Order: sequence, then structure tokens, then C-alpha cells
Amino acid sequence: MYDHRKLGRELGLFDTDPLIGAGLPYWLPDGATVRHTLEEYIRTAERRAGYQHVYSPVLGKRQLYEISGHWSHYRDDMFPPMDSGGEQVVLRPSLCPHHAVIFRSRSHSYRELPLRMAELGGMYRSELSGVLGGLTRVRAIQLNDAHIFCTMDQVTEEAQAALQLIRRAYGALGISPTRYRLSLPGSSGKYVAAQEMWQRAIALLTEALDRSGLLYEAVEGEAAFYGPKIDVQFTDKNGHEFTLSTVQVDFHQPEQFDLHYVGADGAKHRPVMVHRSIVGSVERAVAHLIEQHGGAFPAWLAPTQVAILPISDAESPDAAALFERCLDLGVRAKIVRPDQGSLGARIRGVRLVPYQAVIGPKESANGHVALRLRDGRRINPQPVGDVLTRIDALIATHSLELWD
Repeated sequence: MYDHRKLGRELGLFDTDPLIGAGLPYWLPDGATVRHTLEEYIRTAERRAGYQHVYSPVLGKRQLYEISGHWSHYRDDMFPPMDSGGEQVVLRPSLCPHHAVIFRSRSHSYRELPLRMAELGGMYRSELSGVLGGLTRVRAIQLNDAHIFCTMDQVTEEAQAALQLIRRAYGALGISPTRYRLSLPGSSGKYVAAQEMWQRAIALLTEALDRSGLLYEAVEGEAAFYGPKIDVQFTDKNGHEFTLSTVQVDFHQPEQFDLHYVGADGAKHRPVMVHRSIVGSVERAVAHLIEQHGGAFPAWLAPTQVAILPISDAESPDAAALFERCLDLGVRAKIVRPDQGSLGARIRGVRLVPYQAVIGPKESANGHVALRLRDGRRINPQPVGDVLTRIDALIATHSLELWD
């Protein structure tokens, strides 16, 4: 495995500056492209799965987090309150209180459930400077979060569906988890004291895991303060385990925020809140992808997908035309001009680009392109349209194959 902190900077994906602060990386153009593409993959997958997207503020009144329980159970990891107009506001440590308030803002019928609410939103953790580094331990986090408001009878099916979304994303990203963990409460006082609530939530997550056919380990002391979790665990280059994705069952916050829906009987009923994240934080996901792939991202995720290399200036017009055709398809391309070095040197310079399209005199005369794949394979010269159609299809299906 590679070190994402070193390689990510070398590849121009992200960097940091003391003036901005520790744990606050900024994204460079290629890194921003990877991030945007990953986010769009998630949004599309969520839309297809019936999620509705929202935006919510990164600030909230202290009272919001007192109601949710974050203030009493999580305060040490939050930034201190800021006084504003006689009120205290806090940078949010989580999105769930905001989503609970959004759900509460409208009346809901049982016919609307499950209601799946998703957001790629910012949250903030007051991490100690000594543990900050790269993209894995940061203070400003872009979280792929969602909350499903459902009936008790729908919880297991929704948790299973979330696990399916997670596994499908891993397939497209070319990554594999180390293990699945059922995270249970421990003996400390950091958990909400409601034994019956915990037992019901644990039973529902256990059923979801069993129905999904997944092997898992139950570990005490790793639950959220409000409920148990399914944590999907990965291992970094140093052999340290970390959580990437989660599915959680929460009876606590619906009670705290007095959430309800109108049932078939016309009476008010309390929904269950299922928390779910496909890839966790975008920062941590990209860090793992850098280390797993060494910068050679799957073609659909690569910052540049096609490098166009005219052999001489005579082929530059054809290179420009190919570039425009790539843009029209939404394929990310760049031209590596002859004045940027010999052909061999230019090819080495784009060795991480999935497709390297070489245009020489013969290709120019015939409307062809000679394709080199990142893995070393060479494709015989083919018509430009045929090559682009195949590349576009592989990218559109999030294939891990460069050619088939």
C-alpha cells in the first residue's frame, strides 16, 4: 500500500498550509475532480434508491445539540460555542439533528414511509492537533450521510438495502472491506441509558446482517451514544483498522425531537431513524482509494481519463478534434503536446491515465487512434468513434476493466 499523505501531494490531489490550519486540507484541481466524481456517483446511486437530497446549515444553536444528546455525550469532540446575537451557535458534529428537524417541519403519513433523506454535508470535529494528518484525520469533514425515517417493520429491509448500496459502491471503487462489525455499547456512561431501546435496535441490525449473509463480529464499546451500528472496517497501509461505512438504528433522536407520523389508524406513531453512510467521509474514502490504487484510480474516477498524444505538430488539429469529442461525451481529456517532450517521455508522464491515445501520420490519415492502456496493453489502431464509444461505455457502467 502507498501513503496517501505523500502520494496525494505528489499527484497534486490535495495539500495543506499552516496558515489555513492543521486538519484542514484543501483540494487541488485533480483532487477536486476525484471528489466531485465520487460525490456524483453517490448522489446518483441514492436517487435511484429512492433518496431525496437536502441541504442544511453547518451551524446550529447549542440547544439543538442539547436535545439530540450530542452536547452531553459528545461535547469533548465539538468546537466551542460562538456567541452571536445573544445566542450560542455551534459548528455541527453531525448531520442527524438537522435532518430530524427537517422531518419534523412537515406532517407525514405512513404512506410516505420509508422517507429517505440524504445529504453530502459538512461537519466538524475538534480533533487534537497531534492526531491530525492527510485526509484521514481532519477537522472539517464532508460526510456522505442519510437518514431513513421508517416504521419498525421496515427497519430490517432498509438496513439490508443500505448494505447493498455500500457493497455495490465498493465494487465500483475496487475496494474490499476487512470485516463487518456489529458495534455494541460498553459499560461506560457515554451511552444513552435505555436498555429496552438498545435490545430492540441490536436485534434489528443483527437480523439485517444475517439476512444479508454477511459474516460479522460483535464488539462492545464501539456503538454510537444513541444506538448500535454496523461498521464496515478497512485496514490502512500501517495495518490500522478504520471505519468507512456505517448503518445505525436510532430510537433515541425520534423520541428527543418528538418525531411522529400519522398511521393507518389516524393516530400519531413514532418513526425509527436509520442512519446510513455509503462511503463515510469523502476525505477518508479518497485517502483509502489513493493508498489502494496508488493513484491509478478506476477509469470512471480518474482525474484525466484520456491523454491525447500527437506525435508531431502536424497531428495537432486531429488531437484538438479528439479532445472536443471527448468533451462532448463528458470524458475528461487533455492534450500532451509534442513540445512537452519525446513521445516516450510524454507517455511516462501520463502513466496513471487509463487511456493514452497516440495520433501519428497513419492514424491521422485514416481517422484512427492508437490506444495504449495504463496496464501496458496496446490496442491496434481503430476508428476514433469506435474507441470513444467503448471508453464511454466502460466509464458509464463504472467498470473496473480498461478494455473488454
